[in-house]
Amino acid sequence: MLDRTQDISIAAQAWLDDFERALSRPGFATLGPLFLADGFWRDVLALSWNLQTLAGRETIAQALAALASKAEPISFKIAPNRAPPRWVTRAGTNCIEAIFNFETALGRGNGIVRLVPDTADGDRLKAWTLLTALDELKGFEEQLGTSRPRGQAYSRDFRGPNWLDQRNAARAYADHNPAVLVVGGGQAGLAIAARLKQLNVDTLIVDREIRIGDNWRKRYHALTLHNQVQVNHLPYMPFPPNWPVYIPKDKLANWFEAYVDAMELNFWTGTEFEGGSYDESKGHWTVTLRLADGSKRTMRPRHVIMATGVSGIANIPDIATLDNFKGTMVHSSRYEDGENWTGKRAIVIGTGNSGHDIAQDLHSSGAEVTLVQRSPTLVTNIEPSAQLAYATYNEGTLEDNDLIAASMPTPLAKKTHVMLTEQSKQLDKELLDGLARVGFKLDFGEAGTGWQFKYLTRGGGYYFNVGCSNLIVEGKIKLRQFSDIESFLTEGARMKDGSIIAADLIVLSTGYKPQEFLVRKLFGDAIADRVGPIWGFGDGFELRNMYARTRQPGLWFIAGSLAQCRINSKYLALQIKAIEEGILPTTVACR
Repeated sequence: MLDRTQDISIAAQAWLDDFERALSRPGFATLGPLFLADGFWRDVLALSWNLQTLAGRETIAQALAALASKAEPISFKIAPNRAPPRWVTRAGTNCIEAIFNFETALGRGNGIVRLVPDTADGDRLKAWTLLTALDELKGFEEQLGTSRPRGQAYSRDFRGPNWLDQRNAARAYADHNPAVLVVGGGQAGLAIAARLKQLNVDTLIVDREIRIGDNWRKRYHALTLHNQVQVNHLPYMPFPPNWPVYIPKDKLANWFEAYVDAMELNFWTGTEFEGGSYDESKGHWTVTLRLADGSKRTMRPRHVIMATGVSGIANIPDIATLDNFKGTMVHSSRYEDGENWTGKRAIVIGTGNSGHDIAQDLHSSGAEVTLVQRSPTLVTNIEPSAQLAYATYNEGTLEDNDLIAASMPTPLAKKTHVMLTEQSKQLDKELLDGLARVGFKLDFGEAGTGWQFKYLTRGGGYYFNVGCSNLIVEGKIKLRQFSDIESFLTEGARMKDGSIIAADLIVLSTGYKPQEFLVRKLFGDAIADRVGPIWGFGDGFELRNMYARTRQPGLWFIAGSLAQCRINSKYLALQIKAIEEGILPTTVACR
């Protein structure tokens, strides 16, 4: 077995050499023997101009044969200055993992190949997984490092406009339209706008909040991020090394403001996107914006990117008799602080992250709290269990780890998360047993795939325990099942056993409607029907209509965690740049 770094590197480069030769005369006879029968190939724009994952030797070889002659991939080399080829364990399989660089006719890319011995073929090393990802377009490289702008446009003409004059003119849009309008100024909007800025694509962010970062700043008082700082950087501008492991919401919100200024992003606050229509013949949108002063502005961008999150409309369920309640009732998105409820009684309906956190916040403020569970919920301790999925980010570079994250095909990612979920169940056994004793209904995701795939399929349904679960076990926060409620009354809820839970406040922590509801509201039925479902996987291996061309020209979607937005904003921006330069068609026939 290969065990020295030099031997592993030689073996990995030998596979890449064989792969490059096979691509020069593609067919199953040349490409098939390089892959395991149950191998995977994920291509992110590099050869297919899609985000796609293919499974099985025959399917992979057929697709590569069809794409290679047009893409002209060459120069597959082990990447210098990256993690060297090494033995690792991924999804329970020991493999050689090698990061490589390559070129195509239009761009430069990088990728990862994972090689395992094929026992059916004399232990010949074959590809178990292959990632090919576009990194930059030739002739349109990002202006970074030694290629950074020199500033001569304003530093040498003492009578001309200076830098600030140029910035003010650029973000005013007094005499021109942006090429791209980004709706939403959270991490998704900032990430894609920063990427497009580096590709010289004129981009404007609009957000209805009055201040940059308010989408985090206005959330409930005690909120911090539930994953660790090393995972959460925005593109180009990592958090300072002295930042806390778990970032408080207000600290993150203030960073967003600083980021917009430092990255020179055009951002209009207090601006509501009211909707738009697309002109097929002219290739642009006509959109209406309502500005902070109440006036309206019409713009005609060629692209609209919806960066409003996994979902944008609060889900207010139609609960029979709930309108009988005469106290205060708010959706979790409008909840701010528990201090106003000291000595009061509260019912929180919903047991996801927000429901638990709000219940704990109210309890810590001196309120009497009853948490009402509507459906089984996954619970995992924030440390170490919830962080197991991010273990790779504890070592190596951010660049390498982002590529590793992009390289795992969905079926293998699911297998990994089943293993992590089983591990977390053992780590959290005492807590989970305690919750079960008090009647909390637990689940562990579809087929045991855990919290990550709950997020990727439905955007919620789990809780990272930062103490609320312990309060429930101890009886300090009461737990009731929604199915045990007979009806709601003026003063609270009557249970089927005849008891009454009195309340001054009811918080509906009931999640959000899928993003297609927002698309239908803003763009109409025809466009919503053309685009189809957003987020989740459907029957495929890629998130539906995310980070890629949709069936509606000029309409794009980006959402997710800071890490997801950082990684995928690069690929979304490259597609828009390619369209702007006439390299890529504006739409795709089907996804």
